[in-house]
Amino acid sequence: MKFRKKPVVIEAIRWTGENYNEIMEFTGIDPLHMNPNTNGIFIETLEGRHEASVGDWIIRGIKGEYYPIKNDIFEATYEQVNEDS
Repeated sequence: MKFRKKPVVIEAIRWTGENYNEIMEFTGIDPLHMNPNTNGIFIETLEGRHEASVGDWIIRGIKGEYYPIKNDIFEATYEQVNEDS
């Protein structure tokens, strides 16, 4: 069998390594825990704690959950939508 992913609009923000406050505001996680060795931030997901590296996207899922996703996967999976859509 083959399946197609349902079209779902999500919200996301990219971790630049310098936008800590924006990520904190987006996720509501205060404070965010950082990995001083990698400049990554830890995100609690439905599957447990995951680290977002600089350049990764933080996605708010359809149930309000958050998780990091690598940029190449993000670009292959999502496209930007018009705010009016």
